Amino acid sequence: MYTNSIDDSPPGSPDAGKHTRWSARLLSQLGALIVVNALADTVILAPTQVLPQMLEHFGTDQAAWLTSSAMLAGAMWAPLIGKCADIHGKRRMLVISLLIACVGSLVCLVAPDIRVFVLGRLMQGAAVAAMFLSMAIVRDLCAPRIAMPLVGIVGTGAGILGMATPFLYEMLAAEFGYPVVFVAAALIAVIAVIGVRALIPRSTNRTPGTVDVTGAVLLGGGLAAVLSYISLGPEFGWLAGGPLLALGGGVAALARWFLVSSRKPEPVIDIRNLNPPLVLTLLVLVLGTGAVRAIDPIISIVAHASPDEQLGYGIAGPTGTVGLLFALPGVGMLLAGPLAGWIATRVGPPATLAAGAAIGTVGTIGMFLGASNFSAALFFSFLMALSAGALMTSGFNMVAIHAREEQQAVMSSLVMVMMAISSVVMTFVISAVLSATDTVVAGETVQSATGVVGSIGVLAGFCVLAAVAAGVLVRRLGITSAYRSSLLPRPEL
Repeated sequence: MYTNSIDDSPPGSPDAGKHTRWSARLLSQLGALIVVNALADTVILAPTQVLPQMLEHFGTDQAAWLTSSAMLAGAMWAPLIGKCADIHGKRRMLVISLLIACVGSLVCLVAPDIRVFVLGRLMQGAAVAAMFLSMAIVRDLCAPRIAMPLVGIVGTGAGILGMATPFLYEMLAAEFGYPVVFVAAALIAVIAVIGVRALIPRSTNRTPGTVDVTGAVLLGGGLAAVLSYISLGPEFGWLAGGPLLALGGGVAALARWFLVSSRKPEPVIDIRNLNPPLVLTLLVLVLGTGAVRAIDPIISIVAHASPDEQLGYGIAGPTGTVGLLFALPGVGMLLAGPLAGWIATRVGPPATLAAGAAIGTVGTIGMFLGASNFSAALFFSFLMALSAGALMTSGFNMVAIHAREEQQAVMSSLVMVMMAISSVVMTFVISAVLSATDTVVAGETVQSATGVVGSIGVLAGFCVLAAVAAGVLVRRLGITSAYRSSLLPRPEL
């Protein structure tokens, strides 16, 4: 499948041409792909750490647009990139995505107003979409049994950087302001392009076909319009003409996309190929991943509020508090990904998916305490990071099992789309709850305790639903050695 890859399997074996054991070459390739995901993590998480500075600089309270526009763009980019990757090659599309994200970081760096800034964030979203390409490349490079834990390593290995960068960003942002996170993103993008070009072989497994650009525009535009309604509603009124027009246009675009995609031979997302296990998997990812990701703005808010302000929440302390809150979850992601992949080779990805949903439920509920207690916030944010790592790794591994080889990129993009959409939707919902419950203290508008606690409650409810859906999936597929042996070939290592 890939030229210049290790091939110690018999000719004609499904694992021929793939890594079946650890090697120096494999480690170098994993390192390059981990840098790709480090860029995605920087694009998603770093701006939340400097959110108060960005809000003040641009004179807005639209936190969701500043932090989640890249994730929204990831949902828009992913189907196009996935389809193009199956047709033109995964490495080529990965490099193009990284270059677009680099340009977007530079746009954010010099943006004179929020409109230009959001444009840059939309371009940065290409890095979010690139995450699923790195997972698909791992499965192309490696035999199934070694690929499962490696998907976790690549997906969460960026947590190594995540343990140190939050402290660095906190110190640099205090000295130079919020732009430092976008300088870092641009530099990481350049390093990622060099690594991918030098170490990842060109894919020879390509699927002839065409790209449904119209479907991608309808899907992305419809989602953007609906989310605009959620964002603008609290400020202009839910029944105001502008927000209602955005909602109507978005719903119409999504309805049109659904009708067209069900008839096209090669839609941007083929909803006809969704079998029940995959539908349940996507449901768990939508509910669970979205909830544990959407907690980040709340953590940022409580971390920057002092208990002395008597707002009913707040855990701000000495310098380093914010950095620690964002660094420790990086450790959780780093541990959860490979562990979930390794366990999946023994009990199956449905079990690890369910475990991730259960841990996320405990972590989110625990943030009721974490809103006013630093130790609790640290512990439960760590649990949510474990959940995010397990859910992401298990989701990609489920797709690897249920998708045909020639559709690995586009089906992986579907996982990315669902995670991105859910994260964006929930972040916008939380932003709407916080905006609707703002209060004025000493002449300054701040988030109220009602808004913070209510937001945590909404996310906890979604996590509970994710755990229920995961339980149904496990009940349907079971946790048995027969399940493992039927889906996971066990080559000699």
